Amino acid sequence: MVAVVLSVVLLVVDQRTNHLRGVRAVLSVAVYPVQSLVSLPLQLLDQAFKYSISYSKLQEENASLKQQALLQKTNLLKLTTLEKENIRLRALLEKSYKLGEQVMVAELLAVNQAPYEHIVVVDKGTHFGIYPKQPVLDAEGVVGQVIRTLPLSAEVMLITDPNHAISVEVSRNGLRTIAVGSGRYNRLNLPFLPNNADILPGDTLITSGLDNVFPQGYPVAVVDKFIQQPNKPFADISATPVAHLDKDREVLIVWNNSKPIPLGVTGKEPPPPHPETATPVIVPPPNPVVKNSAPE
Repeated sequence: MVAVVLSVVLLVVDQRTNHLRGVRAVLSVAVYPVQSLVSLPLQLLDQAFKYSISYSKLQEENASLKQQALLQKTNLLKLTTLEKENIRLRALLEKSYKLGEQVMVAELLAVNQAPYEHIVVVDKGTHFGIYPKQPVLDAEGVVGQVIRTLPLSAEVMLITDPNHAISVEVSRNGLRTIAVGSGRYNRLNLPFLPNNADILPGDTLITSGLDNVFPQGYPVAVVDKFIQQPNKPFADISATPVAHLDKDREVLIVWNNSKPIPLGVTGKEPPPPHPETATPVIVPPPNPVVKNSAPE
């Protein structure tokens, strides 16, 4: 009862006068640690809850950012590949303008992995007008020739295949010979030149056009070795192809516009001779048959 009466008195005095303001300030300072201690569990629980939520959000954001970084890196790699492909196609396009013949860009589909057999498959066939013995180039030089055609693909034998031979000439002096594949992507053999042939390391070999497959003037290889063999009729000569045979992804298939012109001024077959001016054909008489009446 005393506490109740005292509380009522303090409430009335505090409401009507300002005499207890200093006492309230002193008591608030004394009670503050108790208030802080009472509210501490709730504050710790709230902070722990917020920390767990923020930690889970950070983990999710971290995982999402990692995925985005991986996708961006993959796209960047693809962009680099597309950039290189664009550079290759630009080089092929510029080469096609310099050639002067009709060309078509083809992409490699497969590479024959058999040893000493350099054959690749491209994505153009008879549906696109491809035919056997058609020359194939890249932005640097001669790659090979078509050996087999299908409706939507074709097989191309590279110039380094052991079964391939190409007629070439030295651009410096016009010396003609035959370059044969060695079975290695970085080597061609020239087995039919004598020891005194006028050919030197560094000479550029171009197509001579005498094989009726490759038009004249396309770069083929650069001579890198010339060794005389006095005990043999021919020298040991090798050359390095200028085309990137082991790195190409796209090639140029070339149509040669040069066609053999038949005899005659107009390009047509000569007319048959007039009967009056035609040279008579003399048919010899048949041999006489001698009959023998005597018995055998």
